[in-house]
Amino acid sequence: MPILGHKCWASTVCLIDDSENIIFHTYVKPTYPVTNYRYETTGIRPEYLRDAMPIKQVQKKIQDFLCNGEPMWKIRPKNGKARILVGHGLDRDLDSLQLEYPATMIRDTAKYPPLMKTSKLSNSLKYLTQAYLGYDIHTGIQDTYEDCVATMRLYTRMRSQVHKIEDYPLASDPQNRNNFASWRQSELERMSPDQMLEISRSDYYCWCLDSRDRA
Repeated sequence: MPILGHKCWASTVCLIDDSENIIFHTYVKPTYPVTNYRYETTGIRPEYLRDAMPIKQVQKKIQDFLCNGEPMWKIRPKNGKARILVGHGLDRDLDSLQLEYPATMIRDTAKYPPLMKTSKLSNSLKYLTQAYLGYDIHTGIQDTYEDCVATMRLYTRMRSQVHKIEDYPLASDPQNRNNFASWRQSELERMSPDQMLEISRSDYYCWCLDSRDRA
């Protein structure tokens, strides 16, 4: 299954593949007046946006890349042509572009439990890049391509982790729903920690499964 990394600011969009090659990189024409370009952070000047691509055209290009010839309603997480979308804080990015994409095809480093501070609090991309990849970003003018690359590297690192592969790896799989059912309480109390671990399953989709699904 092909993979796209994505980063969007209010006026810049970047898409890369999992080899860090740029697929699409453009300025986006604002739909409302810009009062502060924050050049010291964004590096964007008014002249960059005069001939920028209209948002409707940007939406179509991104959607075409993501769907890869599949109708949106037919997209499925396995054995399809549509691409996985990787990003950091994708809810905000997709909202700013007025785009929707199936949640099963999204890999968001701001929402992936092993990369979060708590179950409800995300780490910044700057922190994750330093902690997991060992280098600094956002040391000056922010670059959408740099953000894309950092996010893609975080994803590929998480995806490459080697775990024991279960036939039914998720707690939500029907085969696992009674593993810790209340009616098994007395049985569970007699189990050793190793036995408890053996029947435990993840309550989130582990990205290492992407490697198996693409094999």
